[in-house]
Amino acid sequence: MTQPQRRDPDRLLPADPQIRAVARDLYALVSDAPIVSPHGHVPASWLATDTPFTDPVDLLVRHDHYVTRLLHADGVDLADFRALAAADPRAAWRVFAARTHLFAGTASGYWLDETLTGVLGVDAPLDAATADAAYDTIAARLAEPAFRPRALFRRFGIEFLATTDDPLDDLADHDAVRAADLGGRVAPTFRPDRYLDPDAAGFADNVHRLLAATGSPATFAGYLAALEERRRHFIAHGAVSADHGVEEAYTADLEPDEAERLFELVLAGTADAAERREFRGHMLVQMARMSVEDGLVMTLHAGVLRNHSTATLAALGPDTGHDIPVRTDFTRGLRPLLERYGLASGFHLVLFTVDETVFSRELAPLAGFYPSVFIGAPWWFLDAPDAIARFRSSVTETAGFSRGSGFIDDTRAFLSIPARHDTARRADAAFLARLVAEGRVTMAQAERIIGELVADQPKRVFKL
Repeated sequence: MTQPQRRDPDRLLPADPQIRAVARDLYALVSDAPIVSPHGHVPASWLATDTPFTDPVDLLVRHDHYVTRLLHADGVDLADFRALAAADPRAAWRVFAARTHLFAGTASGYWLDETLTGVLGVDAPLDAATADAAYDTIAARLAEPAFRPRALFRRFGIEFLATTDDPLDDLADHDAVRAADLGGRVAPTFRPDRYLDPDAAGFADNVHRLLAATGSPATFAGYLAALEERRRHFIAHGAVSADHGVEEAYTADLEPDEAERLFELVLAGTADAAERREFRGHMLVQMARMSVEDGLVMTLHAGVLRNHSTATLAALGPDTGHDIPVRTDFTRGLRPLLERYGLASGFHLVLFTVDETVFSRELAPLAGFYPSVFIGAPWWFLDAPDAIARFRSSVTETAGFSRGSGFIDDTRAFLSIPARHDTARRADAAFLARLVAEGRVTMAQAERIIGELVADQPKRVFKL
């Protein structure tokens, strides 16, 4: 008989009993603190319509590329899996459940366990033998009013949640969420990549749609004015930040005539690779200028080669598990932007990377000098317990604790939000406990720091 799962109350805390005792006390100070989530991908429509989640596969597997990428690596054809999930979600769940051993030791496995046990009340470890029982338990939960999106939002204790939205979105869903009075704030985030990057699919068509929607002329000045107008629309709906996802952290500060020339070339589709790179780099500088002027926090997620598998992109589309990290260069790449705006009053630039080598070499020194620069929390492949510990070790000795963003869950897996924030709180408690044990900070300092990391830090960085 399979025994019920029991979550270890000291999970992720240090093995050494003396340090663990300190970590336990620190964690207790923030374990029940409200969640502040200034960057994520939960669709506002979920909270606007409060539609029940459909089935366990759609809820936990199909849209989570952390999960599907390892299924694919094990030989699961994702197109077949997607078709099976639509036709027979229980059968697709069995395919997933039979492979849960693949996730042992991964952050995904930990979050799944936390979600299954802590949120959904699944008593036994998930595997092929328990698949049907777990499916039935979860399906029954999803039929309960307490497991609708709005009820879960309240249950999770979310104080602030940012979504990620297209610049031309009318944000009607956000109006509906605000009217619902969830007890916490939900804000849009301006994400203009497809309108800034000449290599993005449909770039020219997107720009023409932007110009038409704002009644702007097809000039560089008109293009900038159109982006500024849409930013104002987002700010009026509560936005606090603009997010930019780029492969390369490259910026270029161009003269107006050169910027106009490149705009004409990229819009016509005749710019070469070097010209497209210059335009893309200049638009990051323009986005920084706009942030200086309108106050939106600028976040930059750099260092990912999107859609590495052409065949998978053609079959399944983007965001299906084949985005792969690359090396990044922030020091040289961002210098033009920082030369222009790095010392500007009120400008906040939060830098995220999946290249661990730059934490101590580039991000900590940059944030340790420029008042505008903050170090983004470990992101994507790095938002796991050991990686968070490496991050803290890499940046703290140079930049301290105050120059970080606070934890960012960056997820569309709604039910995993509490687990992800809890992971960060436990990892930070473990790190601080070691510093206390080594006499590097006092217990009073550690107590203050862990509270700031959970609440004050993200609120300050994101101007909440």
